Amino acid sequence: MKQEMTSADVAALVFELSSGENSIIDSKIGKIYQPVAGELRINLFVYNKGKDNLVIEAGKRAHLSEHIRQSPKIPHSFPMLLRKHIFAGRITYVRQYDFDRIMEFGMVRGGVETVLVAELFSPGNIVLLDSERKIILPMKPVTFKGRKIRSGEVYQYPEAQLSPVEAGEKDLADVFSSSDADVVRTIANRFNLGGVLAEEVCFRAGIDKKTVAKDMNSEGIASIVRALRELFSPLIKGELSPYIVKKEIKGEVQPFDVAPFELKTHAGLEKEVFPSFNKALDGFFGKRAAEEVTEVVEAVKKEKVDVFERRLRKQEEAIGNFGREAERHVDVAEKIYAHYQVIEEVIGVLEKARQNGYSWDEIKSILKGAKETVPAAKSISSIDSATGRIVLDLDGTKATVDIKLTIPQNAQSYYEKAKKLTRKKEGAIRAIEDTKVAMQKKERKVSGNKRKVHMKKHWYDRFRWFYSSEGFLVVGGRDAETNEELVKKYMDKSDVVFHTQDPGAPMTIVKAQGKPVTEQTLMEAAQFVVSYSSVWKSGQFSGDCYWVLPEQVSKTPESGEYVKKGAFIIRGERNYFRDVQVGMAVALELGAETRVIGGPVSAVRQHGQHVIELIPGKFNQNDIAKKVYKMYVDTLKEVNFVKQIASPDRIAMMLPPGESDIKV
Repeated sequence: MKQEMTSADVAALVFELSSGENSIIDSKIGKIYQPVAGELRINLFVYNKGKDNLVIEAGKRAHLSEHIRQSPKIPHSFPMLLRKHIFAGRITYVRQYDFDRIMEFGMVRGGVETVLVAELFSPGNIVLLDSERKIILPMKPVTFKGRKIRSGEVYQYPEAQLSPVEAGEKDLADVFSSSDADVVRTIANRFNLGGVLAEEVCFRAGIDKKTVAKDMNSEGIASIVRALRELFSPLIKGELSPYIVKKEIKGEVQPFDVAPFELKTHAGLEKEVFPSFNKALDGFFGKRAAEEVTEVVEAVKKEKVDVFERRLRKQEEAIGNFGREAERHVDVAEKIYAHYQVIEEVIGVLEKARQNGYSWDEIKSILKGAKETVPAAKSISSIDSATGRIVLDLDGTKATVDIKLTIPQNAQSYYEKAKKLTRKKEGAIRAIEDTKVAMQKKERKVSGNKRKVHMKKHWYDRFRWFYSSEGFLVVGGRDAETNEELVKKYMDKSDVVFHTQDPGAPMTIVKAQGKPVTEQTLMEAAQFVVSYSSVWKSGQFSGDCYWVLPEQVSKTPESGEYVKKGAFIIRGERNYFRDVQVGMAVALELGAETRVIGGPVSAVRQHGQHVIELIPGKFNQNDIAKKVYKMYVDTLKEVNFVKQIASPDRIAMMLPPGESDIKV
């Protein structure tokens, strides 16, 4: 997953922010905040648009953002000092330095010009300069080899990289000839492009990215130059087509990269298109940053809740460690007795050598050369000359022996260590009992805190229903009577009507309310109508369905025909969904309303918590409803609350007809 902007990203963003409808030139500068370390947020009033927020995260990203992190209660010194210099000023220009990951924002206030430099390469920095490019204030004062980012110093750019937009064949030949890496790494590092764009260049040039750079011939170099020109043509022309690309990561489709123009290496992947590259950057980086804050908050809450669980886990680990260590010490003691004669011989040899005036270093040297001829020397692994202790290898068991002690005394020292560890283990067992008592008290206290129930009455409650991932209400009949009522009373001209090819399915209506129904909602409605049809009841796992417009649904039969209650005539072209997989889930909605919900898995996951997926199985509706109810009681440990919002009867109302099972 992309972690920071590339130099091409910076170029595209600068193009947007400095010209056209997305320009921030002449914007008025408002308050400045530092929500987290390394991140700056500048409130802007953009001409003819209104308020916006410029977010700069040193070493990573810069863009206007709708995803705002909460400001700290105690402001940091850096944004407060910045306010003294640029608050109420105006932005005069936005530039990129030499196709590098450096952005410069020209500012003026009261005739005084300043420059805010955003270094978006690692480790990154944000620096305020005066009109003579002297540093007024750095976010992080640092000193590098040849560069000082400190107040009063003249700001110096980092060592320049070659510009891929301007590089010619000779430039590439020089770079490749001096590189010890392969082609893709050389392009990524020497041209400031990063891995994705470097691979794109190799792909367009038809070059194996693993080719050693020094082995590149003139024909290959020429093809890379052409690929670079082709790649950056949209950037030079200002013809951007920004998007976020998504792919499956750990079983879930997630945003993986963001690009200002089409990349051939992204072909075939799911894409979300944006009207501007700035919006795409905010959707990729800004949204993720806001979600990270939420995850941290949730993690802190969970940490408070799980303090006893963590303590219990550590105590259980300690018991296991104490037990294993005690067993090991007993084993060493027994090995010492089992090798009594060998150890006695080793100690005798060493004592004699010491009495004859040999130093420990000399003894080590002698033993090293005698390991193949002297049996006693083979068992010595090492000698600690400072303490006179030796480490012996006794049939694979390492034993530390003090030659100043007798063999029984050495063995006894291990037995004593084992006894101490056994006592520690017994103490840990007692501590576990105390922790379990504390956990029980906490559970009783938590279960005593009654959660409030917020339930409302809705017209669609007597039907089958769900809200799609994108917020469309989808309603289906339960029987012939409700099918009839739904179509006659609640179907509007802008709605979409679903039914299955075979009978035995609910008439299902997507309530559009004048808005275009999205493809995702149509897919979820298709899964809903198939899952709540005779397909599920018969134990099958897929079926066909179709959708039509309301004007195609009629109760008027052809001459001589009869339409029974709950059935309708469909005239005109039908839009089919083939081989739709059944799939549904139930969950608890715990927001403004507290209720059990059911429907397609993707929609339920969007709106509910504690999601339980179901598949066709062997348990009837009542039995499976009771199983789901028990799972919620065990999870929430609030019997009364669960009974009010998700009793077995309420859960059964959400289930497909026929028999089901819980998906494991």
